[in-house]
Amino acid sequence: MMRNSPSPAPPGPLHAPRVLVCIPTYDERDNLPGTVRRVRAAVPEADVLVIDDASPDGTGVIADELAAADPGIGVLHRAGKAGLGAAYVAGFAHALAAGYDVVVEMDADGSHTPEELPRLLSALQDADVVLGSRWMDGGEVRNWPRSRLLLSRGGNAYVRTVLGMPLTDATGGFRAYRASFLRSLALDTVSSQGYCFQVDLVWQAWLQKRRIVEVPITFIERERGTSKMSRDIVAEALWRVTWWGLRSRRGRVSTGSPAPAEPPNAAGPSVAAEAPAVDAAPDGSSGTATLSVPLTAGRPVASPSTDTEDVVTRAGG
Repeated sequence: MMRNSPSPAPPGPLHAPRVLVCIPTYDERDNLPGTVRRVRAAVPEADVLVIDDASPDGTGVIADELAAADPGIGVLHRAGKAGLGAAYVAGFAHALAAGYDVVVEMDADGSHTPEELPRLLSALQDADVVLGSRWMDGGEVRNWPRSRLLLSRGGNAYVRTVLGMPLTDATGGFRAYRASFLRSLALDTVSSQGYCFQVDLVWQAWLQKRRIVEVPITFIERERGTSKMSRDIVAEALWRVTWWGLRSRRGRVSTGSPAPAEPPNAAGPSVAAEAPAVDAAPDGSSGTATLSVPLTAGRPVASPSTDTEDVVTRAGG
């Protein structure tokens, strides 16, 4: 474990929290059933919400079948592909409306190991945000080409340099949040996508001086389907991180307190925190989202100041 000081006091313990695991999908019919089964086996007390962006390959239908057989699984159908960030914002909005205490995000493609979920949830007892890290001691990446390794390591190095957050993996998508932190955000203003969405949320936690913990994970490249990574996602992350860094430095000079802000003419659509429309048509024609097989509200599971206070703890490794 490593911690720089001074550091804010840890948040209060979570007593039998209600946990929702959010899994966004787009064309993941071959991967989703196995991932959901493993999540339910690893943390059977947690609920699962599949957020499907009208996958052409029928992933949403498979998700409904899984939900019909298991009351701990719900499905949020969205009208179309609007990006990873938009899907997570919709899932977070549902989780908060339903009264969950903890929200987890993870991929459907098998790259995130569900069996590591208990470690992330345990670390949240002393944190507001827990990041699964591929790049800290004890973390591992399997079956990635050299180009992806360089992209991820280089991106994280750039985030550390520009934003000053001493995180080993600010771009990873396997993480857990306390609902109290998510409620502090203006989710309807979050428009970041892809890698940038992950950096956006942890940056806001850093600015709020929330306690951030990293735990090592094993990341395994998908065996089926295609990656959603694109040049646009990389470009958006580069632009936004650069803008946030400039705004932060300017804010420290003028007010002594950095303030987050959207870059002008930022790429990506503006995302609203969508409350699922229960009576919307299944194809999304009368609304942006339809909650299929709704979950009953969950079951229990047994940033810096100007003097660079650190709110990052690394557990394990």
